[in-house]
Amino acid sequence: MANLSKSNVPQFSVDVYQNEYLPEGAAEVNAIVTVTATGGGTTGGQPLSGAGNPAAAGVVIMVDCSGSMEYPPTKMRNARDATAVAVDALRDGTSFAIVAGTHVAREIYPADGGLAVASAATRHQAKQALRKLSAGGGTAIGTWLRLADKLLATSDVTIRHGILLTDGRNEHEKPEDLRDTLDACAGRFTCDARGVGTDWEVKELTGIASALLGSVDIVADPAGLAADFQAMMENAMGKEIADVALRLWTPQGSEIAFVKQVAPTVEDLTARRTEAGPRAGDYPTGSWGDESRDYHISVRVPPAEVGQERLAARVSLVLPAADGTAETLGQGLVRALWTDDMAASTRISPQVAHYTGQAELAQVIQQGLEARKAGDLDSATAKLGRAVQLASASGNEDTAKLLAKVVDVVDAASGTVRLKAKVADADEMTLETRSTKTVRVKK
Repeated sequence: MANLSKSNVPQFSVDVYQNEYLPEGAAEVNAIVTVTATGGGTTGGQPLSGAGNPAAAGVVIMVDCSGSMEYPPTKMRNARDATAVAVDALRDGTSFAIVAGTHVAREIYPADGGLAVASAATRHQAKQALRKLSAGGGTAIGTWLRLADKLLATSDVTIRHGILLTDGRNEHEKPEDLRDTLDACAGRFTCDARGVGTDWEVKELTGIASALLGSVDIVADPAGLAADFQAMMENAMGKEIADVALRLWTPQGSEIAFVKQVAPTVEDLTARRTEAGPRAGDYPTGSWGDESRDYHISVRVPPAEVGQERLAARVSLVLPAADGTAETLGQGLVRALWTDDMAASTRISPQVAHYTGQAELAQVIQQGLEARKAGDLDSATAKLGRAVQLASASGNEDTAKLLAKVVDVVDAASGTVRLKAKVADADEMTLETRSTKTVRVKK
């Protein structure tokens, strides 16, 4: 068994960006915390052996096999081919299974109630099993996720991941059943979700990805599935450490107002806090490879007089253990210093300003599309106009291009737009699905 040394796992750094100066009587401190993981010893290489190895991964691929996957017939074929490509991208030694999802879930490989271990032989067998996949039946996504959870629990792996593909709405189970499933699976494995075509529900899939700390996207043309599945699997294979938490400790009198991941996507983590000792709480971040993410933390502090300084919060990245202890991977401090210098206290940190705008951008896109669907065209125009203005000001070019397929931009700087009379379903769904994707602050 390999010994776990520091070189086998990523090294974490925590950088805090804020304006710590507050005017007298102010009681709110905002900071952007950048967490960067670098130098994990396994990315791109062979995994270390042993159950304690951070690279030991289990992946379950859930493929929609409901009746609608047969229309057009190329859709099912593309799904089979894409899954085969994902299987080829599995690193030797990775545990895996393939689930066919309809109104029930069925393990089609290895079909023994557990996971197979990736090798040339098992990859070949899995691709043979894929050839027998055919479409027929309904859609109950909760059953697919519960089976994935059950299969991943059979193997002693540290990184547990799902990939879910669907082309339709979750019509064969109640919404509360899916919610219960997500509550049961949260924290047990991460899951990337993909919608193929335009007959699925954006909020359903974004809800799944959000609850299970994975990515979500649309593949409007089934021909794009193979490339997308390969990229997803390669990303999953790059993860080296799982179940990392952002731990926030606040001194007496202070409390956390909110915690949001703001890059690479906006994800509100505030309600996911679990208590971690006196005055401390953990917020889940999922699995990490070599990557960097940004978090916006807002802290309410007791107002103080000019010249006073206090610690608003201590930010730690921790790896909790089953026995209740936790290894600290990195740490940073959020401070507050009260001043009567107006220039100092009114200056907004560029990072805080940027990500406040990116979070608003995601929100106004979603509100604008909702208003458009409801027939409230004035509100839709105002919200989507504001989105164009924010995307332009922050340099979020990808979102600006998606917005231009839904509105005619008269003047981006002022947010003057006209709603397009006709918008393709794929364009509207792509904008909604990718609305939470952000751009980093320009250095």
